[in-house]
Amino acid sequence: MGRSYAGILGSLAFATVVFRAALMGSGVEATCATAALAMTIAATAGFLLGSVAEMAVNDSVRAIVQAQIQPTETGQSRPEQRPA
Repeated sequence: MGRSYAGILGSLAFATVVFRAALMGSGVEATCATAALAMTIAATAGFLLGSVAEMAVNDSVRAIVQAQIQPTETGQSRPEQRPA
């Protein structure tokens, strides 16, 4: 998830800087340098946020599965159902 967020946010930051520079008529060299810096910062932030989100989802799923498995491991079973 971290790599996906990094790719999306980095590309979005780069495109935003280039679009803004095109509207304002900025120079190409300064625009490329600013866009590369914005892409690096946004990609890093996206990677960190995506990694934290992935860990949170994994921990949540692990806790749910562990809660479902635990009664089986301790020997507890479902109560038998008696025919009506």
